[in-house]
Amino acid sequence: MNYHNITKDDMLNGDGLRTVLWVAGCTHHCHNCQNPITWDVAGGLPFDEKAEEELFEDLSKPYCSGITFSGGDPLHPFNREEVFRLAKKVRDLFPKKTIWLYTGFLWEEIKDIPEIAELDVVCEGKFVEELLDNRLHWVGSSNQRVVDVKKSLESGNVVIHNS
Repeated sequence: MNYHNITKDDMLNGDGLRTVLWVAGCTHHCHNCQNPITWDVAGGLPFDEKAEEELFEDLSKPYCSGITFSGGDPLHPFNREEVFRLAKKVRDLFPKKTIWLYTGFLWEEIKDIPEIAELDVVCEGKFVEELLDNRLHWVGSSNQRVVDVKKSLESGNVVIHNS
């Protein structure tokens, strides 16, 4: 897996102050995407041991609320194994921190991935410029949903996360 950046003390990509891992690779190619540089799966840098150490060092700070996976698309087939490995490691090392993930895939397309249960919140759906709504919290267009993973898996219905 390649990545473009690790953002520290981020307040824009989930509840609280977060560490954000921006991965490379996206096939959705949304018109006017905020991060088209991340579309190329071979772009950025290899996510190596040094990057992982940096990621977990930041996550260990007591004020850090958790991790957010973004990009690109963390659920691009090339990224899934590594993203879910990292999510499990976060869950094991920091069980009180939350795990958010942004994807262009719909909940209905990803809900049956067994590892999806490692996540707390999935911000899902492609960005659609015609549906841009700056009043929305956590997403950019009104077709996108902020899904509470645990409640959605338990109920079998999409449950929207309440911030």
